[in-house]
Amino acid sequence: MAFSTRSIHVQSSAPSVSSVTSRRMSIQKIQAPSVYGGAGGYGTRISTSTSSGQGLGGSLQLSITGSDVLLAGNEKSTMQNLNDRLASYLERVRSLEKSNSHIEMQIKEWYEKNTRSVGQDYSSYFKTIEELRSKIAAAQMDNARLVLQIDNAKLASDDFRLKFENEHLLRQSVESDITGLLRVRDDLTLTKADLEAQIESITEELVFLRKNHEEDCGRLRKEVSGSVNVALDAAPGVDLAAIMENMRKQYEEMAEKSRQEAKERFEKQIVELNEEVTISIGKLEVQRKEITERRQVFQSLELELQSLLSMKQTLEGSVAETEARYSFQLAQIQGAISSLEAQLRQLRADMEAQNNEYSSLLDIKTRLEMEIATYPHTWLCLLFWFLCQICHFPTALGWGKSIAQFSATESEQAAVQAGLLKLLWNFEVGSPSLQTVTL
Repeated sequence: MAFSTRSIHVQSSAPSVSSVTSRRMSIQKIQAPSVYGGAGGYGTRISTSTSSGQGLGGSLQLSITGSDVLLAGNEKSTMQNLNDRLASYLERVRSLEKSNSHIEMQIKEWYEKNTRSVGQDYSSYFKTIEELRSKIAAAQMDNARLVLQIDNAKLASDDFRLKFENEHLLRQSVESDITGLLRVRDDLTLTKADLEAQIESITEELVFLRKNHEEDCGRLRKEVSGSVNVALDAAPGVDLAAIMENMRKQYEEMAEKSRQEAKERFEKQIVELNEEVTISIGKLEVQRKEITERRQVFQSLELELQSLLSMKQTLEGSVAETEARYSFQLAQIQGAISSLEAQLRQLRADMEAQNNEYSSLLDIKTRLEMEIATYPHTWLCLLFWFLCQICHFPTALGWGKSIAQFSATESEQAAVQAGLLKLLWNFEVGSPSLQTVTL
């Protein structure tokens, strides 16, 4: 077989044979190989590049050209299929990494935004709750103060009611006393009228007695003046005139004395009654003034009680309204808290779902990486089989013996053998150095 171009170019730092057995291949990322073939299989170019995690960079480029080299259609389609699969795997890995980073960014932004908003909402709710609690405490204090004032007003009203009842009883007693005094005055007036009638009757009787006495005296004088004076030696007769005069004087003295006594007694009783009436009238005026004052105080207290009762009703209504409003606000806040808790549970469920999805994607990525990691060995076997088919090697282990069957010179066969050994050794140890073999 004639080769139009026979050249092997190796760029690597080959390690010793003892270090080859102790090293293990570790591949991080593999670029997709590609096969370019000319018409009829001539001018075929196979290129691949690898990079491992050992810190060494490298690539391999193999170019085979010749008029005697012919590739089968199945081999070419197999290589193209492998290239397409590797490219699709790498593209899928890149798309998954890109979508993973995008999802992580969205999760981070969502966490930052929702955590900040939830914190702000809770702080505002706590502040509102504290304000409502302070207002409720103030309203309770005002309510307690108003209840205390109402109790004090009730006690004062009870005291004033007791005082009013006592004063009313005192007034009734005074009025009964006044009524008794009026009855006494009426009795005294009747007694006075009776005494005056008695005085008039006694005076008339006295006048009648005087008239009778004068008539008797005149009749006796006439009788004495018209009678004969007979001097008898006898005891002197009784002087009826003197006796009558004495009787008259005695009656007059008795009548005058009775009149004076009655007059003095009547005047004394009148003075006493006048004094009692004056005192009673003064007491009555004082009681009337006190009753008027107490009535005014009672009316003012009753008005104040009515105003306090109306204020109590108003405050009770305002307290009930405030409690209803605060209860409604607390219900709204509780509803908001419940909705936020539901949103938080939903977010946690979404986070768990995203974490599960992320874990599944990470598992897929790991399996793809493992599949990609095993891909160089498959590629190496396919390349070796391809070289064996090109060079007509009978077996992979007996390829060194069939090189002598080539029509090339011994130096060319040695160069091909050295290049293949170098190529296989680099793939076995996972060296990422650049290898270029041109046949």
